[in-house]
Amino acid sequence: MTIKLGVRELVEFTLRTGDLSATSGSQNTAQLGARIHRRLQKQRDSNYQKEYYLELPLTLNHQDYLLHGRADGVTLSDTHATIEEIKTSETVFDQLKDNTLTLYWAQVKLYAHLLMQKFPALKQVTLTLTYFQTNTETTTQTEQVLTKEAAKTFFDEVIAEYVTWLKFRADLQERRDPTIRQLTFPFDHYRPGQRELAVAVYKTIVTSKRLFAEAPTGTGKTISTLFPTIKAIGEGLIQRIFYLTAKQSTRRVAEEAITLMASQGLKLKSITLTAKDKIKFPEEADLAPEDNPYMLGYYDRLKPALLDLLEHHDQLTRPVIEQVARKHTLDPFEFQLDASLFCDVIIGDYNYLFDPQVHLQRFFATRDPDNFFLIDEAHNLVSRSRDMYSAAMSSHPLDHLITLSRDTDQATPKLRRRLQDLRATFDDICAPLIDAGQTDSTFMTPPENFEHDLGRLVEAVHDWLVDQPQTPFTQAILDYYFMAISYQRIADYYDDTYRMRLTIDDGQITLKQLCLDPSAFLADSLALGHGAVLFSATLSPLDYYQTVLGGDQDSLAYQLRSPFKPTNQAILVTNYIQTTYNKRDANLANILLAIKTLVDGKTGNYLIFLPSYSYLLTVSQAFQLAYPQIQTVCQQAQMAEADRSRFLASFTANPTTTLVGFALLGGIFSEGIDLKADRLIGVCIVSVGLPGINPETNLLRDYFDERSHQGFAFAYQLPGLNNVFQAAGRLIRGSHDVGVILLMDQRFASPRYTQLYPSHWQHFQRLYRPEQLSSAIHDFWHQEALSE
Repeated sequence: MTIKLGVRELVEFTLRTGDLSATSGSQNTAQLGARIHRRLQKQRDSNYQKEYYLELPLTLNHQDYLLHGRADGVTLSDTHATIEEIKTSETVFDQLKDNTLTLYWAQVKLYAHLLMQKFPALKQVTLTLTYFQTNTETTTQTEQVLTKEAAKTFFDEVIAEYVTWLKFRADLQERRDPTIRQLTFPFDHYRPGQRELAVAVYKTIVTSKRLFAEAPTGTGKTISTLFPTIKAIGEGLIQRIFYLTAKQSTRRVAEEAITLMASQGLKLKSITLTAKDKIKFPEEADLAPEDNPYMLGYYDRLKPALLDLLEHHDQLTRPVIEQVARKHTLDPFEFQLDASLFCDVIIGDYNYLFDPQVHLQRFFATRDPDNFFLIDEAHNLVSRSRDMYSAAMSSHPLDHLITLSRDTDQATPKLRRRLQDLRATFDDICAPLIDAGQTDSTFMTPPENFEHDLGRLVEAVHDWLVDQPQTPFTQAILDYYFMAISYQRIADYYDDTYRMRLTIDDGQITLKQLCLDPSAFLADSLALGHGAVLFSATLSPLDYYQTVLGGDQDSLAYQLRSPFKPTNQAILVTNYIQTTYNKRDANLANILLAIKTLVDGKTGNYLIFLPSYSYLLTVSQAFQLAYPQIQTVCQQAQMAEADRSRFLASFTANPTTTLVGFALLGGIFSEGIDLKADRLIGVCIVSVGLPGINPETNLLRDYFDERSHQGFAFAYQLPGLNNVFQAAGRLIRGSHDVGVILLMDQRFASPRYTQLYPSHWQHFQRLYRPEQLSSAIHDFWHQEALSE
């Protein structure tokens, strides 16, 4: 099997030395850089060939490699050639560090060698380094001529340095692949649906497609997706798996699945990436990069640390990374990213692939067919991705900065002027709104004067920051500066899927770029790999999720049946209760009675989910007042990790008294918690979970109405119903679990909702009177007692 080796990867790993700067590696400017590249490439003459692909087969240590890459531009004639490499950043060219320039030139020198190997008649190549300073739009060009002999000498030196690491990586793969081929499914048997899901995942990899899969709770989704994907690595179909999810709990489940397979002989490298603010050492918190011992000389200590890490550990979890990073005095966040280059499975948050501000440029600068994506709990990506592609700027921090700037000698006249100009622009933009007596407005196109003045402020701050001391004013400026840069980056994506929102709230003016439909951006991210599986216990209706999550015409859809008997749970709909906002007070007595009827059916633990925190307080307090003899526990508005643990610990096994917990629908306890067996025997969901009516969700409704006439469904009904499915999924976690799901809203019985119920909900019962509810609950538990 031929192993692909990127020119940039080779150069950066082999030749990078010195300090880790604050913007190394993790700062993403890919979108802006790509736009600048295209602009400069268009300015070249007709002989200029942009994104010129080059490759060179190599045999090193008896292993075949393909060194490859794309030069930004090549101009060829019969006897001469020029290669251009375009680099972009905010740093002044004369202030670039020597090791940065070394990397820039090294990349284009390797391209020169590959080009002269492709065209043997070429005896030398002119190398052009075009450097674009993004904040000033200043272009600097430098050139050098490289002979064929010099290019070969440089190439040999780089390869000689890297050959040890190539052999090391090859040894890891040689150690890995036999264990993958010998690996069998790590359980005695497949649960119902597991084999089918595993086969569907493997076929998706073989065909290089995207699969959207709904696999109900209990299917064993994690092992059913990881196992076939790891087997595909052993077959040489892919080389790296990204297992991405929204929650730490699901990342731990992925870790546990790999640990299980490792206990049966699997030898591969996996890593769990941790967010910078969580893995950063405490002593780094207040240090500038030039004073941080974990960043100074980072690259000089990196390689010995990597050898230490990879020779002694297979599962690179956060404690392992921190232990080795501290031993070698390395920043743990960047160390984990560098270590990930040697890993076969990378576990982390969605944002590492999808977020345009922070995605891993080292993996996702260009498409790599060796990468495959497993997207767990994919329903969460819908709202997360809208947030990723939206950005806002507000006037309140600006007012604070203007006040501070008057009281400090740090602020230059130019900086003060730019702050005041932007503040005046905020006023200009909202003046028509104020004149009309309104506080909210939406428009299609961004205001040009705002972007212009924001850009001038960014430029002024960038120039001002050079050699500024660390003071509260400097930090306040930096916070707003980074917010502005973030806003500018999102502006690069602005198209007809966006709306501009202008609001005034208690004197604060906010301008927001609101992304309504990021599906095309998600599709672009998914296209960076070999294929993807997006899966969840609740992904109904599948065509909706294919639409909003970047599916294409060739996407595959697969819906598994629940592995548990439908009769394990009673699904009861109180058709006599209405929970629309203006009916809640009138129905409160019936709601309380229904909850009491539910818990009277059997002693045990119950969860009651409500659509808002204020409504949760209303119902829980009324229930406690009406039935003080019943023990209750309530979700609080703000809960630390210890508070969450205490809440869940209340749901004990083998309870002798009844406990009723009140929680928020769509909140922290409505998904991702695992109360197995009799730790939970009943779930009540009050209302259909529609998001609160607000201008932004209405914009989403109007957007999809224009395109598919399904605006209400896409904006309100389906997100709410997903919250319902997730909350109901807390009940049956294993094959022996039983219980009651009580759906408390007559809308649950309407065809608009019942047509969306999964197959294991089709036995639901409509109840028209309170006594029918009591009878249905009694019958369910009586029948359950007879079957034991």
